[in-house]
Amino acid sequence: MTNRPLQVAVIGAGPAGIYASDILAKSDVDAQIDLYEKLPAPYGLVRYGVAPDHPRIKQIIKALYNILQRGDIRLVGNVEVGKDLSFDELHKHYDAIIIATGADRDRPLHIPGADLPEVYGASEFVYWYDGHPDVPRTWPLAAKEVAVIGVGNVALDVARVLAKHPDDLLTTEIPQNVEEGLRQSPITDVHVFGRRGPAQVKFTPMELRELGEVPDVDIIVYEEDYDYDEASQEAVEKSKMTRQVVNILTDYLLDQEEPKTASRRIHLHLLQQPVEILGDTHVTGIRMERTALQGDETVAGTGEFIDYPVQAVYRAVGYFSSPIPGAPFDGTRGVVPNQGGRVTRTVNGETITGLYATGWIKRGPVGLIGSTKSDAQETIANLVADYEAGLLHATSQDTGWVAMQQLLENRGVRYTTWHGWELLEEYEKSLGEAKGRERIKVVERETMTAISRNEPHDGKLY
Repeated sequence: MTNRPLQVAVIGAGPAGIYASDILAKSDVDAQIDLYEKLPAPYGLVRYGVAPDHPRIKQIIKALYNILQRGDIRLVGNVEVGKDLSFDELHKHYDAIIIATGADRDRPLHIPGADLPEVYGASEFVYWYDGHPDVPRTWPLAAKEVAVIGVGNVALDVARVLAKHPDDLLTTEIPQNVEEGLRQSPITDVHVFGRRGPAQVKFTPMELRELGEVPDVDIIVYEEDYDYDEASQEAVEKSKMTRQVVNILTDYLLDQEEPKTASRRIHLHLLQQPVEILGDTHVTGIRMERTALQGDETVAGTGEFIDYPVQAVYRAVGYFSSPIPGAPFDGTRGVVPNQGGRVTRTVNGETITGLYATGWIKRGPVGLIGSTKSDAQETIANLVADYEAGLLHATSQDTGWVAMQQLLENRGVRYTTWHGWELLEEYEKSLGEAKGRERIKVVERETMTAISRNEPHDGKLY
């Protein structure tokens, strides 16, 4: 141990990084925590990965805001580790590093036709409609009929945003370019597909229930897609959430006798797995195989195939993490190898002193906020134990933000701060107020950065 505060760098200012910083800040360790984020704005997938029409986002962001606005955690935005600063530089100047970069890519879909131009990763579309500064400003919305592969909340978000009329999104913070793009969409039908049955879908009850409340959008389900094996019945009995989801799906089934008159439809198909995306140079359809439950909640193909005419396919089959140059990474599992949050070498599994991971980059892209908090508690408990054992030491005499700020200034990196985020937030709220909305996101990175640094800018929003 040293007489100075423990210098800790956290990479990623999403929920995982912020919760880990908060737990460490509240521990008995005298620590200076610097939270590095590659975007000019904090909050990660809460800002850029959740559909804007979910009111629960505001509550999560409020909790994260309350942590960062205390001032005992330094936010350093618009700094990409591996580009603006090397991982080795952080390792040299900090006593400990916590990797909390989450999962930012889509898992691939390995079937014929998956490389056709109208096959998209769900996260790419989500980034577009959430105003991520590093994705294109336009999105190809030429399809009347669309397939969404996956039965998690991301699949529901994609289906709902595709089917929803733009006027019904104007109470949210969607950027101007997204509103303009959605108004050009000719969409009439969105088909959501899941391999297994009603008891195995990963929707949460609130998201599934909200789907049926979208104006001028009918929910279509099919009686032959409702099957339960012994393991399914057991899952319903054991899990309140599973029981709620099954009840909501059953309500949708009972509702099918009512006339369907909406101009747009979301079809929920279960017990079907994709085998081929049809089309020579462009998507013309998708071929699904019916599946059957095997008694243990798994399924097997039946050999019965159904072709659906669609002109675009969105794969929402899970997220996948990206490596940080210089840091260990398991490219098969898409995680930083670790034991209880202590990062290990990929070759021999040996623990690397002073390196930690938390969140989806630690455990894979599963679980919600509660799991993220549990992850952070385990990781920080191990970091504190290592500190108390006298194991954490930077290799340089120049430590923490003093050393990093000098490097960034010398390289001309226009980093942003918490005060800068408050300036940007105030600007976005003023844009919204002028249109009778709570906020309108600024998408253009240069504008975001200039506002955050109180520099002149041309007001370009996207």
